[in-house]
Amino acid sequence: MALDKRAVDDLLTRVHREVDSGLLPSCQVALGYQGELAVFETYGDATPETRYVVFSCTKAIMAAAAWQLIGEGLLDPAVTVVEVIPEFMAESRPGGREAVTVESLMTHTAGFPHAPMGPPEWWTREGRLERFSQWRFNWDPGTRFEYHPTTAHWVLAEVLERVAGMDYRDLVRRRIALPLDLPRLRVGLPPGAEGAAEGATVAELVARGEPCSRDELMAAFGVPELPVTEVTEEALLRFNDPRYRELGVPGGGGIMTAADLALFYQALLHNPGGLWDPDVLADGTGRVRTTYPDPFLGMPALRTLGVVVAGDDGKSSFRGFGKTVSPRAFGHGGAGGQIGWADPATGLSLAYCTNGIDANQIRQPRRGVAISSLAGVCAPR
Repeated sequence: MALDKRAVDDLLTRVHREVDSGLLPSCQVALGYQGELAVFETYGDATPETRYVVFSCTKAIMAAAAWQLIGEGLLDPAVTVVEVIPEFMAESRPGGREAVTVESLMTHTAGFPHAPMGPPEWWTREGRLERFSQWRFNWDPGTRFEYHPTTAHWVLAEVLERVAGMDYRDLVRRRIALPLDLPRLRVGLPPGAEGAAEGATVAELVARGEPCSRDELMAAFGVPELPVTEVTEEALLRFNDPRYRELGVPGGGGIMTAADLALFYQALLHNPGGLWDPDVLADGTGRVRTTYPDPFLGMPALRTLGVVVAGDDGKSSFRGFGKTVSPRAFGHGGAGGQIGWADPATGLSLAYCTNGIDANQIRQPRRGVAISSLAGVCAPR
């Protein structure tokens, strides 16, 4: 069964609007369908070979690597982090480090969203372990949800390394990218000349637009200002630095084309070659493990073991899926407006990438809702 051409045309018209207006320097959009790449377009100052930093879309890829280890019996979501990483969290208190499990890392219920991690500690494994030992909890693990932009996935990466016996970047490459014939999908560019050559194909991130006024934020979100997190414009633009790209921040450093991302989600729908244990894959993409409310949005987080589910409460657009997907749609968006999801009801996957970091806190999410909503009707249910 083919995609709806009129719906696809509507989607593409919407996608290149901000590029035509000069707001975004470039973008890519891709639709996967029936296990294949059905649509792939590039607009603006880029080519189909251009790759983008996908930021937190990376979290779904790290989860997929963990699901493989779980299916092989090498990793248990219920295992405590300290059993695998004894150096983790010197702080000892009731409900403290002994309560942090792999599952709590992957569902953002681990209790340390604001723990510090950055240069120079994160350049080396030894530095990261030293930082782990110094962290303190923001709240008791397992008692609430709050998005951990990078901290939980730094710990998850170390867990995966110790379980699999290889660097987390190699793990993603060997177990995800190469088996799926997606060699340009990377978490961390390689060092040296190879990495420099690959880095030349990555779109440079550019700041665009102006922040909203307090009145605009109040009208849109009911608050005069948004919470301050580590995900700032300055932090995102640092990913233009070759050192950041080589590091491969496990919660946000993935580099790929929109086509790569859409095909990755097709793999999660079709499990080619039995890459994942079917039960573990179904659990990871469909079983909601936490319904704690999001502290900013006030709605259930609907987190599985690594991704977000759209849900049937009419709030899918707030979770990054637009308004037309089925409740079973799953995926993970990224800062700067990156989109990645799949819908089992239609067999469709969407990926959208841009290198324009829009400072307007209302325009960017509205663009994402529009693109996802238009994409969601491109295939029949």
